[in-house]
Amino acid sequence: MSPLLLAAIICVVSALLAAVFFVVAPPAPRVPLERRLRPGAEHVALVTRATDRTVAAIDVAFRGGRALFSDAELELAGIRMETSAFLLLTFAGSVVTALLGVVLGLPLGAVGSIVLAVLFAALGPVVAKVVLRVRTGLRRARFADQLDDTLQLIAGNLRAGYGLVQAIDSLARDAEPPTSEEFARVVNETRIGRDLGDALSGTAERMHSDDFMWASQAIAVNRETGGNLAEVLQHVAGTIRERNQIRRQVKALSAEGRLSAIILIALPIVVFFGVMFIQPAYLATFFQSPIGIAALILAVILMIVGSVWMTLTIRVKF
Repeated sequence: MSPLLLAAIICVVSALLAAVFFVVAPPAPRVPLERRLRPGAEHVALVTRATDRTVAAIDVAFRGGRALFSDAELELAGIRMETSAFLLLTFAGSVVTALLGVVLGLPLGAVGSIVLAVLFAALGPVVAKVVLRVRTGLRRARFADQLDDTLQLIAGNLRAGYGLVQAIDSLARDAEPPTSEEFARVVNETRIGRDLGDALSGTAERMHSDDFMWASQAIAVNRETGGNLAEVLQHVAGTIRERNQIRRQVKALSAEGRLSAIILIALPIVVFFGVMFIQPAYLATFFQSPIGIAALILAVILMIVGSVWMTLTIRVKF
């Protein structure tokens, strides 16, 4: 029997024994954790305790000052997390990316490793801000797309005999997010004494929706003068539906320009990291002289300016 065949048989037998031992064989009886604790005691893992203490320390450090992220930003982005916990997550991401920069910069020398570590560490807060902005924009866009159906549902509830607050409460329970979340906030604010018109106007400002601002103003005028609110909301919903149709058409016509901007922004970054992996010695010269480091800093600044410029150019206001 050849040694190779013998090694293969040993591996197969070992795998079968492992399967029998870990899968087929019954586990050893263990006493549940609840029975090993005294009555009323709650088990908290060491990692959880350390995380809670770190979050509390961050809360104390930023209390009364301006933090990198605010509760309003997280709420608008739909992130159900405390600001201190999000800061801790961002810091952990910065540490990981800094270590990645050190590893990638090893072929470039000590200076290259330090520069890449600093740049990659700065990516943590920047990426977190970008994620918040993107999630907020997507959430506001979904709210705008749902707005015509939202007003239709309110008008239908009013025709069915509901009051205005009851119609909004029904919408907060039955609609899809983010409409349900925003209208649930409106209902909660009215329950603690805020005027309904002010709550609706606050939602329009928070979601940056001129269309919903018109609807909230129509509701406020109707509450003062009276009339058929369901019919008014029906007409407003029709107008908003036509505006959304034009907005989607404009977005489709400007898709080519937005895609070109994304490619032009991403191309230098992809080429830089591609050259770093393929031929790191070619880029090592930039990190070994003050002129090369200054050239890299200037390139980053020009990239930022060009990216902002192209973003403003392709943004179509409607």
